[in-house]
Amino acid sequence: MREEPMEPMNSKGPLAGIRILEVGHMLAGPYATMMLADLGAEVTKIEPPGGDISRQVSDSYFASLNRGKRSVCLELATDEGQRRLGELVAESHALLVNLKPSGIHKLGLTYDALRRHNQKIVCVALTGYGLEAGDDPAFDYVIQAATGIASLTGDPDGPPTLPGYSSADNSTGLTAALGLLAQIVSGRGGQVDVSLRDVMLSQLNYRASAYLNDGVEPRRYPNGAHSYYVPAQLFDTADGYLALFITHDGFWGLFSAEAGVTGFATMAERAANRDEVLAVVSAVLAGDTALGWEARLRPLGIPAAAVRTLPEALRATPEVVVRAGEFELVRSPIRVVGFDPEYGAPPQLGQSS
Repeated sequence: MREEPMEPMNSKGPLAGIRILEVGHMLAGPYATMMLADLGAEVTKIEPPGGDISRQVSDSYFASLNRGKRSVCLELATDEGQRRLGELVAESHALLVNLKPSGIHKLGLTYDALRRHNQKIVCVALTGYGLEAGDDPAFDYVIQAATGIASLTGDPDGPPTLPGYSSADNSTGLTAALGLLAQIVSGRGGQVDVSLRDVMLSQLNYRASAYLNDGVEPRRYPNGAHSYYVPAQLFDTADGYLALFITHDGFWGLFSAEAGVTGFATMAERAANRDEVLAVVSAVLAGDTALGWEARLRPLGIPAAAVRTLPEALRATPEVVVRAGEFELVRSPIRVVGFDPEYGAPPQLGQSS
């Protein structure tokens, strides 16, 4: 069998030739389209005269969500704005909108409204609760509270806790990008509806399944402990915290040999004797530092990592930092063999109009 030659580096991205329009603000929608731009799509950001609200946060914030895009300034509530929108839709593959449902309908940003310009246009509505579900406020933290995420996070004796980043917005952005690409691949135009609420409930997969099928109500454990696996949580050490994630008996055997721990050979035993296991593991881990344990356990294939700050993590992985214009940003998490993305600068407002 003759092997096909490999594409040279810096070849066109897998989404080269795909043209995507974005009408959105802040995070979820712009993050979705930036992931697509990183893969070679041509993304045109349609902004109102005042620009995306995220421009008001900081230049670096805007850059982190909008590198490599074009910017067209349109007032979509005017006849001229609608005329120009129709022209852009006619030559594009998809439109992703991140607005309230009422705004999406009012501005005619649905497939039903735009199909007259392009029967194959894919229209993605990214909203809080669904395109037909109304305009209830739906920011990231609100969704985490409404879907049970906050109630599952934090110490059991403390208040509900939110992660230190916008997990709902980012997760929904990635899901919206997946839905957009799936409909393009189908070869049909149409409406795609993605909501923050549905995405976060979906990501509670095994928690929701345990409740729906087995009647098991989720609970919080100290130190972020996993509900099924033991020991799988954060542990205090002689210096710093260690994340240890023992998911099966093979890992436990390797850990036991290195740490000098005996007993509890099976997953069932460890789950049934959670408190005793955690007491034994906590005592032994206190005998070395988090970095020390990481250095000892990782070569054995045991999932373990010292808890690092973001600056420490970035210093430890300089290869993930790329330059986009004047900004240093984290590269795309999608690595395609033979393709080395060229990360463009974030656009100036209306520079492509």
